[in-house]
Amino acid sequence: MTEQIILLPILTQAVIAVVLLFCWGRIRVQQIISIAGSALNVIFAAWLFSSVWQNGMASVQSGNWEAPFGITFVADTLSATLVLLTAISGLAVSIYSTATIVGVRLKFGFLPILHFLLMGLCGAFLTGDIFNLYVWFEIIIISSFVLITLGSEKHQLEGAVKYFALNMLASIIFLTALGILYGLFGTLNMADLAGRIAAVENRSLVYVCALFFFVGFGIKSAVFPLYFWLPDSYHTPPTAVSAIFSGLLTKVGVYALIRVFTLLFTDDVFIDTVLLGVGVLTIFSGGIGALVQTNIRKIFSYLIICHIGFMIAGLGLFNELALAGMMFYLIHDILVKTNLFFVAGLIYKIKGSNDMRKLGGMYKTHPMVSLLLAIPLFSLVGIPPLSGFWPKISLILGAVEAGNYIVTGMLLFGSFITLLIIARVWAKVFWKPQVETKKRPDFVYFSAFSKGRKFMILLPVAMLAVVTIYVGFGAEHLNTLAERVATELLDTKPYIQNVLGK
Repeated sequence: MTEQIILLPILTQAVIAVVLLFCWGRIRVQQIISIAGSALNVIFAAWLFSSVWQNGMASVQSGNWEAPFGITFVADTLSATLVLLTAISGLAVSIYSTATIVGVRLKFGFLPILHFLLMGLCGAFLTGDIFNLYVWFEIIIISSFVLITLGSEKHQLEGAVKYFALNMLASIIFLTALGILYGLFGTLNMADLAGRIAAVENRSLVYVCALFFFVGFGIKSAVFPLYFWLPDSYHTPPTAVSAIFSGLLTKVGVYALIRVFTLLFTDDVFIDTVLLGVGVLTIFSGGIGALVQTNIRKIFSYLIICHIGFMIAGLGLFNELALAGMMFYLIHDILVKTNLFFVAGLIYKIKGSNDMRKLGGMYKTHPMVSLLLAIPLFSLVGIPPLSGFWPKISLILGAVEAGNYIVTGMLLFGSFITLLIIARVWAKVFWKPQVETKKRPDFVYFSAFSKGRKFMILLPVAMLAVVTIYVGFGAEHLNTLAERVATELLDTKPYIQNVLGK
């Protein structure tokens, strides 16, 4: 049964995008189709996850070409979980965009491009062929570039140039790595490569290839020192675009690193040392960068970088506790980072600014909304029993088990700096008295919105907040899931046997 539904999340997004193209210019129809289609995709993604959870991983060979000759799609616990999270985040963004994206952008194809982007993300998570992963990455880059430039405002175009230039460089490096890999082994099926790479005696060639992949995926993940494009671009597009970018685009880079460095280049001291070093520096640089910002969206952008470091460090530690913590943190981070940019967008709609120096009094004027926004903010910090607390415990215990006290200290530093930053945001935006500023005459404030539009803005924030609360209070279930993923990453034989049938 699982084999028959692996491709459903990809095909559903493709069909939605094509149907939306046929409704070009009919904004209301597009909005209804987008939300309904996204809700349907959540059902399909949940069905796939449930099937993988109950029956184990499964694979399908497109075109009936047996692996490793054809293109393989694989649904294991890791990929099925990420497809489900993509569907949930996609639904939230679809709803949020109906109330926040201006009609001009919707008329010029925002929603079809959004669903092409979601299709690319699902394809990247499910592919078992590393060249096919490159193809999905290109679909993601093209779609995201259209979304980041749609509207053609000056600040958008400035951020888009940096975004596009660095991501194209990453793609070139990725393609170079693919050429080296194919030249060495004559195959690009990841399960087939796993056995062949392990048998190579000349590790220097393997290291060169691994470093090419690390740099290519590292740029896409925004790790140190390749992160500077992210805070310069993620604050420029509309909030709905920033939300899907922050929640999922950097995570597809992290997923690629996880897949490559647990399946292809494994159990190697040199590679693990590189991952640990970069993870530590990413935590530090992202945290310090966030500390000196005053724009809320830039603060959240630097915190994306900081918390990517948590995941890279967990991957570098490469023990069961650390990998389980990394997976748990990945789930938490996708949900919370998506919601944080919704939060930034809502603050902007209420106050007309994202500059903390011009904000204040939010709790006094909007107490219920402030309490709703507190959930993702405090979840990011990891205040127990919210979702950010539990994966940090696993990561710290994994670092202690490995005897790596530098990583342990940096994980504690990243947690402390996040607490300090969010406390400052809460104090300056919600608690301090309102700063007296003139209202912008050309700006439509949240207070002037209709009840229906207010509901459509608050609904996705509440929806993701509820899921985040479940992740925190249902930590036992999420930890079981994370441990299963860690087990599959440490023992790749079932993955290889499932794909190759031997």
